[in-house]
Amino acid sequence: MPQTDAPSWVLKLTICMIGMFAFLQVYSIQAVLPVLMVDFAATEVQAGMIVGATVMAIAIMSPFLGMLSDAVGRKYFIVGALLFLAIPTALIAQSPNIAWMAVFRFMQGLSVPGITVVTIAYIGEEFKGRAVTELMSFYVSGSVLGGFLGRFLLGHLHEFIGWRHGYYVMAVMTLIGGIWVGKMLPKSRCFDANPNFRSAIQTLGEHLTNRYVVTACLLGACVLFSLVGCFTFINLHLAGTPYELSTGALANIFAVYLIGVVITPLSTTLLRRFGSARTVRVAVVFSMIGVLLTLVTPLWGIIVGLAIMSSGVFVTQAATISYIAVNVEKGRSLASGLYYMGYYAGGTMGAWLCGLAYSRGDWSMTVWLLLIVQVLALLIASFGMVKTKTRAA
Repeated sequence: MPQTDAPSWVLKLTICMIGMFAFLQVYSIQAVLPVLMVDFAATEVQAGMIVGATVMAIAIMSPFLGMLSDAVGRKYFIVGALLFLAIPTALIAQSPNIAWMAVFRFMQGLSVPGITVVTIAYIGEEFKGRAVTELMSFYVSGSVLGGFLGRFLLGHLHEFIGWRHGYYVMAVMTLIGGIWVGKMLPKSRCFDANPNFRSAIQTLGEHLTNRYVVTACLLGACVLFSLVGCFTFINLHLAGTPYELSTGALANIFAVYLIGVVITPLSTTLLRRFGSARTVRVAVVFSMIGVLLTLVTPLWGIIVGLAIMSSGVFVTQAATISYIAVNVEKGRSLASGLYYMGYYAGGTMGAWLCGLAYSRGDWSMTVWLLLIVQVLALLIASFGMVKTKTRAA
């Protein structure tokens, strides 16, 4: 039987650490993008696609690793993916040019869904009721913390030992994380293996026509489009005149992510009181206000805008993945995989299209593109999300 009791602090910490180590590497490259553009003579679009390479791999692999996990299990999949992630992270330090860096970044992305997708399925299977929402909030908080730490650590490590040696440090950290999760995460008790590939394909077809899954995928795409586009190219904006921030200073800007670590668990209260649909609508509007604020000139105003924008995005993400966990019972891992495919496909598009926008109109054009996508997210939340659970066909 799934557990309904309040999770232990050790389990909460472990789930938080899974989220943290899954995302420690995904966006760390953003903090040193201005340096890499000089080292490798890269354009804005190439810089964006270094970020997008990992995101693209995650989008491609998410549904497949979800199906594989439905057949073979949860815990060992999560631990194995964490240990594998350390390998391409170390290889990035050896990159001779921007093309090879993109290859190693792509390899990183191949393992991330084995952590993210399977963890969401694990929580949905092993827990029920309030415990699900609570653990989901800790998972998202961990992912937010990992997103911050990756950028923060690499930015400062570059100033002390260079970005290449910095990636060796990040690889060792990931290995330690894999060992911790292997020892502390409880084994699955409610997992029901589904090794039948034909059944998985049938479940895939059902998910593609499931309103809950489709709406969540579209929302996820808009969410990561905004986050990747904003936090990739704000670095180039702040590295140029009149700000001319160093990699360490740019890394400090990502401290706004820490607000998300606090706000995301509080989103549990909002979800219980107002439901997913209303919470998402308010969060998206909040995020749009933050994006507009980044157009001001003073640096403190830009930082406030980034804090508001990212907080809205994190609440939207927490509400969306809880929406899937609560409303989808069959093929949870595959449903999570589809969500992450949409989520990271949006991030890939954000890295590419915002790169084009920045190269043609600097930060102001990038902001207007982000606002268009957020309006689309608002429409999806308003007309796509439903408050009550309907009976499956």
